[in-house]
Amino acid sequence: MFVEFLSGLFPSMLGATGQAVLWAIMVLGVFITFRLLNIADLTVDGSFAFGGCICVLMIVKYNINPILALLTAGIAGLFAGAVTGIIHTVFDIPSILAGILTQISLWSVNLALVGVSNISLNKAPNVFTAVSKLLNMSGPNAGANANLIVGFIAAALIIGLLYWFFGTELGSALRATGNNEDMIRALGFDVNRGKLIALMLSNGLVGLSGGLVAQSQKYADINMGTGAIVIGLAAIVIGEVLLSRYINFAVKLTAAVFGTIVYFWIRAIVLRLGLNANYMRLVSAIIVFIALAVPVILERMRVRKSYHADI
Repeated sequence: MFVEFLSGLFPSMLGATGQAVLWAIMVLGVFITFRLLNIADLTVDGSFAFGGCICVLMIVKYNINPILALLTAGIAGLFAGAVTGIIHTVFDIPSILAGILTQISLWSVNLALVGVSNISLNKAPNVFTAVSKLLNMSGPNAGANANLIVGFIAAALIIGLLYWFFGTELGSALRATGNNEDMIRALGFDVNRGKLIALMLSNGLVGLSGGLVAQSQKYADINMGTGAIVIGLAAIVIGEVLLSRYINFAVKLTAAVFGTIVYFWIRAIVLRLGLNANYMRLVSAIIVFIALAVPVILERMRVRKSYHADI
């Protein structure tokens, strides 16, 4: 049994990595709101599926180029983030409740757009089949290899763009908003406008990720975003724990991608061990708990050790 486990481990890990880099785009979006604004934006669960449904719908129903369909998915995410931002900043509704309201609404919107619970790409073209044909990929790992190439290129481009943007005056103000909102407001920055921009940017990336995942799995489902925020939070914390010695902003963005890969590796190993897939949400919750608890425990141990050393 152990030999069988090892023989199938590499394909499982390769497939998990291929999926992880596509979900990592979503995690980068969650990083913007969770780490820069200190907001756990629950819009993510809805905007991920919204981007996926819009992307597949554009390809199947309107014969749109798959790359343009991905851009449409990103724009759909921007719109979802704008709705949450307006509810939060204009009407002073708490951010977590604003996200829940948008998330619930998007479920109905997705169902109205698609008409059924899921929509298939069938044999319609997508970016992954195009990459496979371009590079003459074949065999059982062709899909995973295409995912890796597209995902890593997309993640690298987005990390580069985010690093540039958050180095600008506006981006620096957004980063400062999460650290000390009162101070940045006193300096004359419109905090509400900043939050709106950040929520739009975050969910734009989430929608783009939803489009990539939908094209990869060749279908979109109105429930495909369920638990996305949990995956995002887990990946961010795991990446930070593993790369805690580095504080450069570019490394923090890279750590979010690395944390996503590790998270999907853990899931792949657990499934290879024979766990029922229906229990994966429980496993995900446990992973998030451990990832959040470990830094707290380590910090308490450090403080206690320092205290006893002083005595």
